Amino acid sequence: MNVIRPGLALDAMLGGIAAAVRAPLDGRPAAVADAIAPFLRDPTLLDGRDCPSSPDRYARHLLGAGEGYAVVALVWRPMQMSPVHAHRTWCAFGVHRGILTEHHHDAATLRPQAAFLRCEGDTCHGAADPSLIHRLGNCGAEAAISIHAYGAAFERFGDGVNLVLA
Repeated sequence: MNVIRPGLALDAMLGGIAAAVRAPLDGRPAAVADAIAPFLRDPTLLDGRDCPSSPDRYARHLLGAGEGYAVVALVWRPMQMSPVHAHRTWCAFGVHRGILTEHHHDAATLRPQAAFLRCEGDTCHGAADPSLIHRLGNCGAEAAISIHAYGAAFERFGDGVNLVLA
């Protein structure tokens, strides 16, 4: 009987992200999203990891980190949303399980301007830009999990990642 070691897919994804963060800054978010993409539909990606949800808000779980970046799994219960925010650093994310809705907001009024469904396997990325304002959430009836990489150490997530606007 073949036994697959838990974490093999995660280790491979983290290795790809570590290589991608060495890309020039202007291409880094896209390179990291490309490194995440092949693993999003792998059902073993988070095997061996305890990633519980929280009843109060989406839950963030550290998966890996390197010099100046961190990779987290966000676990979303139905109807949990991020605040309306921009990013202080580059970001790339992909949906591992479920469906998320991303709302883009007008920079002047903070009003929603568009909504996009992000399904399993989808990726997105962006540069640090205070005018790129969005909100991500689980508007569905099932739990969702997304994988995010940010250009900040995990210890700096409180003040180094999101510029919360509403």
